[in-house]
Amino acid sequence: MKGQFFPYGDSIKTRDFPIVTVSLILINVLVFLASLSDFENIIYTLGFTPYYFPSLYAVITVFTSMFLHAGFDHIFGNMWYLWIFGDNVEDRLGRLRFLFLYVVSGAAAALVQYATDPSSTTPSIGASGAVSGILGFYMVLFPQARITTSAGYWVGQTPAWLVIGFWFLIQLFFGVATLAGYGGSNVAFWAHIGGFAFGYLAAKLAKKPR
Repeated sequence: MKGQFFPYGDSIKTRDFPIVTVSLILINVLVFLASLSDFENIIYTLGFTPYYFPSLYAVITVFTSMFLHAGFDHIFGNMWYLWIFGDNVEDRLGRLRFLFLYVVSGAAAALVQYATDPSSTTPSIGASGAVSGILGFYMVLFPQARITTSAGYWVGQTPAWLVIGFWFLIQLFFGVATLAGYGGSNVAFWAHIGGFAFGYLAAKLAKKPR
């Protein structure tokens, strides 16, 4: 997860212990540690490689790739954002629906990334797409939540819509730049965009009056 604001916490209190959020964090950490035993082979075997999609093997890796990470900074960033924002979304949605949102957001992220470069033979890994879906959902539910953030030497309270909205604009800027051929990056910006868009739209639909 990349952005200029670094979140430390939010003002929304949860009613119940976020067992799914914590479980996802633990699973991701354990899988990452296990992957270090044969890192390159595991990444190329279980990471999502667009070139092989839509074979059954590639479809399976859409889901296995969500639990793999490229390094300690990669997994720390994703799990930190999941911890800050996931507990509130889980509290509002309930455990099963939250898990569904997480997994489907990750799948949507992989498909959008595939659409931008279907011939790529580079494996795509990480929970970023799934976490981006959580961010999109959070932004709709709690746009005025106060997020304790830092930007350089500044630390203060910032509304959620500004923190998350600015983060999304960064993803969109670099995503468009990569499509236009400006600069190379190993960050799957379009996976972030796809996951966020799915979570945002899902929240909008969930809030519509019946």
